[in-house]
Amino acid sequence: MRALSAITEMFQLHNRIESLWWQQSSPPLLLRAIEPVYAAISRHQLQRRAAAPQSPPLPLISVGNITVGGSGKTPFVLWLAEALKAQGRAPVILCRGDGGNSDTPRIISAESSVSQSGDEAKMLAEAAGCPVIAGRDRIAGSRLAAELGDVIILDDGFQYRHLARYCDIVLIPAEGVGNGHLIPAGPLREPLAALARADLIVRTGRKTQLQQCAPLSQQHEWHWWRDGGRLIEVTGTGTSGPPDTMIALTAIARPHRFFDDLTALGIQLAARHSFADHHNFTTGELAPLLHQRHDIVVTAKDAVKLRHIWPDGRPLWVLQQGGNGESGLLEAISAQLPSPKE
Repeated sequence: MRALSAITEMFQLHNRIESLWWQQSSPPLLLRAIEPVYAAISRHQLQRRAAAPQSPPLPLISVGNITVGGSGKTPFVLWLAEALKAQGRAPVILCRGDGGNSDTPRIISAESSVSQSGDEAKMLAEAAGCPVIAGRDRIAGSRLAAELGDVIILDDGFQYRHLARYCDIVLIPAEGVGNGHLIPAGPLREPLAALARADLIVRTGRKTQLQQCAPLSQQHEWHWWRDGGRLIEVTGTGTSGPPDTMIALTAIARPHRFFDDLTALGIQLAARHSFADHHNFTTGELAPLLHQRHDIVVTAKDAVKLRHIWPDGRPLWVLQQGGNGESGLLEAISAQLPSPKE
């Protein structure tokens, strides 16, 4: 239990530092001093990537963000893929495979190893109902996609400027951009001026939050809201329903959203354990939690890493979430694309 506590405390420290980004107070002087260095390096890299973008073999929609993590990108990608399928298109999701170890792009399936595909790609493959390709070489991945569908959804593509796109979508959480500083002083990957190259800006969050958020640009900002979610048990233990009190365990960006969504469902949290985004759990980390009497609840992204080490007969609860866009959002995206081939 001491080892788990030490690891948890380390990641809680990380989360506390990151939480400074979302406060309106000025960040620490040291972080502000490093900020111009990051800005210069980032600007150089982005200019180099944009110097000669390659045209993919299929129309490409990029879904990305301008802040670090926590913008609802994965559920938005799932929603978009399903919506495009309903229009008669055949989307292919292309992602880097964060948390995996593959440079060469590969088609991800439910049988793929998380260590190769990464947690997000594996979760997308299980949930999307369309082909998912993961690998650091997304130019090669786009060529592979040409054999599988008729439109590419590039996951986390706003800063990946090696590939030309028909539609550039930037997701911004309802909370905004925090203190407005660049990494490491704040959550911004790029200055807000970069929003000028986006075709669509989409604010994400709960519907009540979106009704109150102030616009950050001169463009129209669309709204896409996540639903409250529901709890499902994924190990087949036959339990009748989720208990009132649970232990929350997760390795995602901005874990407080997960905790808040659980409490909004009426779940009492006996403990909250958060790890760094994409952390690979070990049996040693799980052991002290499994010795406690409360059931454990995780996100869908966490579940793909836990199922193969989860003990038989022990329930594993997953918070499944979806969402929907405001009227006209899908049409605005489709308007950026060429008409599907008959």
